[in-house]
Amino acid sequence: MKVRTVMTPNPVAAAASTYLSEVARKMLDNDVGEIPILHEGKPIGVVTDRDIVVRLVAYGQDPKQVRAEDCMTSPAITIEQNADMKDCAELMVREKIRRIPIVDDQGLLCGIVALADLERRTDMRSLKAEVFRHVSQPH
Repeated sequence: MKVRTVMTPNPVAAAASTYLSEVARKMLDNDVGEIPILHEGKPIGVVTDRDIVVRLVAYGQDPKQVRAEDCMTSPAITIEQNADMKDCAELMVREKIRRIPIVDDQGLLCGIVALADLERRTDMRSLKAEVFRHVSQPH
């Protein structure tokens, strides 16, 4: 099974210069926990809801004054849309990530795969269990 068959296409994204208050609003409006940060359409990092809390709110910083580039996890770990889902799951396990931006053959963002997508959109029970077991453990 290819990544493109499981991914959510055209995910919401933001530029590196976007204020975190806007990134958080995108998360709320789209019911997502991660926003890929792009430069010229290519993922350069990601901001998760946890990044905002741990790197910003916990230090009393104002999300209207801090930009995505100052809070994002970078570089973005991505995988190509024509990759095999098994390779995607293995990458998620190795990197201990719950979501992964998907790129096309030019490196442009075209989708995202989340741990929940493995639950809903695949029939690979052992693969789902393996990813969940490794990614859900504290770092």
